[in-house]
Amino acid sequence: MGALNIWHILLIVVAAALLFGGRGKISSLMGDTAKGIKAFKEGLKGDEQEAEEEAKPLPKTRKKDTARS
Repeated sequence: MGALNIWHILLIVVAAALLFGGRGKISSLMGDTAKGIKAFKEGLKGDEQEAEEEAKPLPKTRKKDTARS
C-alpha cells in the first residue's frame, strides 16, 4: 500500500477541476456571499434605526389649565 495510488490522484484531479475550473466559479460564489453579507448588515441597520425612533421621547406639549376656566 503506497501513500498515493491512481485513485487518490484521480480524486484530487477531479476535485481541483471542480473547484478551480471554468469561468471563475469561486470568484462569483464569493461575490454572491459578499452581497448577502452586505444585505444582512443593511437589514440590521434598519432594525436599529426603527428601535431608535421608537425609543425617542414624545415632544412636550403644554397642558391646558382647566382649573381657571
